[in-house]
Amino acid sequence: MQYALIIREAAEDFANRSDPAYRDGWVAYSKALAQAGIMTGGAGLTAPETGTIVRRKGEDHDVQDGPYPEGKEQLGGFYLIEVPDMDTALEWATRVPISDRGSVEVRPRLQM
Repeated sequence: MQYALIIREAAEDFANRSDPAYRDGWVAYSKALAQAGIMTGGAGLTAPETGTIVRRKGEDHDVQDGPYPEGKEQLGGFYLIEVPDMDTALEWATRVPISDRGSVEVRPRLQM
């Protein structure tokens, strides 16, 4: 079964990405997933202010460049992993090197 580990980070975490110690934790975690043979995809994302939102308004679309209203946490990236069950996915989620300001949502991938 595939699961998404959806990483949410605080603004301070995006600012810390240039810190080698911060980056090293993420590199080590990614390597651990790869060595375990369970990582099937994923990506880190740039800071929210670099994004653009497209909203549908009837037949039209509204395009809004960042920055956006600040929330406590912003989408920082995701991993796709293939593991036997939710319990195993949760074990890997507890190893994600997020700060105490972030979170990891674990969600099964929709099978179509």
